Formats: sequence, structure tokens, C-alpha cells
Amino acid sequence: MDASALSRRERQIMEVVFTGGTVSVNDVWRSLPDPPSRTAVRTLMRILEDKGHLKHKSRGREFVYQSTLRRGRAGQSAFRRVLATFFAGSLEKAVAAHLADPTQPPEREELNRLAHLIEQARNKGEPS
Repeated sequence: MDASALSRRERQIMEVVFTGGTVSVNDVWRSLPDPPSRTAVRTLMRILEDKGHLKHKSRGREFVYQSTLRRGRAGQSAFRRVLATFFAGSLEKAVAAHLADPTQPPEREELNRLAHLIEQARNKGEPS
């Protein structure tokens, strides 16, 4: 299930689903920017279900939808796309761009966590 095969609107719907967990067509319709008709949202959600990204169950007279992917796995796929598209596949360039952003300077705790993650990554390749 490659998220890069999704249209812009399908990605927006999936964002709403990940945020809400279990959502109805009306929940999604109300959350979309410049939403199409409810019928169009229903059709897009059925397409996402056909593609294997969503599953549904009945709740009263309506269907509620959930993602078939865990949010973390979908996030990894999206992050790989961002790396490839904007940073030539370079994690270093992506991190450098984030750290250089004057509008969102990282807090000391975040920098400490990043340093710890880098150290863990270094140690993975070393023999025990």
C-alpha cells in the first residue's frame, strides 16, 4: 500500500482518518479544506477502501472507517517521499533544513533526544 499512489484529496482524507481514528463520511467532509460534496467524499473513501487503505464497519445507519495501516508505518512512507522529493534522499539535508528554520528552533530536550537517537544508530553497526 504505497501512499504515493494517492491523490491530493485521498491524502487529505487519510490525514483526517489518522487524526480521528474512526470516522464517518460526515466527519471527513467537515474536516476537509474546501470540501467536495458528501457524495464525492463517500466515493473517495470507497476508492481508498478498494485500494486497501481503509476498512469500514456499520455504526447505526452509517459506515465508520478506519485505516488499515498503523500511523507510524504510513508516516515512514510519507517521510521517505519527502526525503526523495525535496532532499535528494538525504536525511542529513532534511535535518539540516529543519534545524536551520528560524521560525521553529528546536528546544534543548529535542536536541538531546536527537543526539541520543544518532548515538543509538551509530552503535547498531558496531560489533558487540
